[in-house]
Amino acid sequence: MKLSIKYLLATGAITLLAPAFALASNGHGKPEGTPDHEGSPPPQAKAYGKYCQGESKKHEEGEKGTAFSRCVKTAAQAAKHESQKPGQVCKGKSKKHIKGEQGTEYSRCVNSIAHLRRDEREQEREEKEQQEQEAPQS
Repeated sequence: MKLSIKYLLATGAITLLAPAFALASNGHGKPEGTPDHEGSPPPQAKAYGKYCQGESKKHEEGEKGTAFSRCVKTAAQAAKHESQKPGQVCKGKSKKHIKGEQGTEYSRCVNSIAHLRRDEREQEREEKEQQEQEAPQS
């Protein structure tokens, strides 16, 4: 008799808690905080590293971060301040030629920011064309 009462109480508690666990998931069997995009970057992610592929990822003594990380930070800054010209964004970069490297840190920075801006304009143009194509159909 005591065993059946304990069994009934345990079963009742599980029955009451089951809906709470169902509400805590996002419909995919994952907890609420888990993102839905698995294996791909989040939708708001930007690929600034694409424009800095040629930069070294080796840390140099006395420098803050790697050349690659500094380039990515500069690209992110340029994306935030669209009114600044590439030369203004890269003004703190070295214009000294280093043997074995193509161009200066400044020229590589300006080039990557110019590519970033070009790609942003192309993306905006494509989005605008897509909206214009969808508008007449509505």
